[in-house]
Amino acid sequence: MAIAVAKKKVAPGRRAKDPSKWRVRRARGLHILEAPALAKLDWLVHGFSTRPAGASELETLRDGRKSLEKVLNLGFTDWDKRDRVLSNRNKFFHATGAGEMRVVGMQQIHSDIIHRVDSGDLTANDRPRKGDALITRERGVLLVVQTADCIPILLADTKLRAVAAIHAGWRGSVRRIAAKALGRMQMEFGTCPEDVIAALGPGIGRPCYEVGPEVAKEFYAQFPKAREWFDGPFDSLVGDGNDPNWLPWLTMRPPGHQPPPPAAHLDLIAANRAILIAAGILPAKVFSSGFCTACRLDLFFSYRRERTTGRQMAAIGIL
Repeated sequence: MAIAVAKKKVAPGRRAKDPSKWRVRRARGLHILEAPALAKLDWLVHGFSTRPAGASELETLRDGRKSLEKVLNLGFTDWDKRDRVLSNRNKFFHATGAGEMRVVGMQQIHSDIIHRVDSGDLTANDRPRKGDALITRERGVLLVVQTADCIPILLADTKLRAVAAIHAGWRGSVRRIAAKALGRMQMEFGTCPEDVIAALGPGIGRPCYEVGPEVAKEFYAQFPKAREWFDGPFDSLVGDGNDPNWLPWLTMRPPGHQPPPPAAHLDLIAANRAILIAAGILPAKVFSSGFCTACRLDLFFSYRRERTTGRQMAAIGIL
């Protein structure tokens, strides 16, 4: 299955080399999205799941028609059966090449909480810890995060062989969870940021991600260049509060008849890329898949577009 990407122009007779070009690898009947820079590391397994070819049945609406779609849902959702999710997960883990690796996930809470995974933590009956990032140097461990619009980020220290899996929604992004996970790798493992590869998987894109003033204000308060990550009336959203939209009593309109608040569009990929580069990762080692989950419902789940939907999974581990 080919990915549609823009091709760079090269001089006649020269072969184009694009290390950022992602591919979808077919394995065990699934389509696994891979970052080439990570796929080159023979000591590591990784993959980003896609939507098709699972055991779950999701009711979808396409062109005004309802139908049941077979999907690879990897999250324990209200509409799906647990045994089907477990079957999907087993199929996905084997398709990534993880085999019998120990899988470690989290109860994700849109935080900046990071957990280190050590051999002593890997008990058979452990409950999922709460947080949004995992780091490890343990062999045989597969770190996983779930998404359905938020940005999944995988980090790999190519020198010391340490990895991280990060779930970055807007709340985690504004708290710099990706940079904090890298910082924990520096502190715990001695990771040098220049040795790290970062892969930002499929997430909701700027044109599809509409946010209100509360989000814009949080980014404005934390990042001097936040304006670069927004389209739309960013300045009015982060203004001093004198906009009549925010003082309904000045509009002379009865309650419930005020104009809707302004909105802008946020680029979470650009924000996290900038956060990782500011933390010391080389720009040439930060890769993005280029996929918007809300635009590509044929390949991914999108909570914003569907509300009732499944979950993707991003996985990384050390062999």
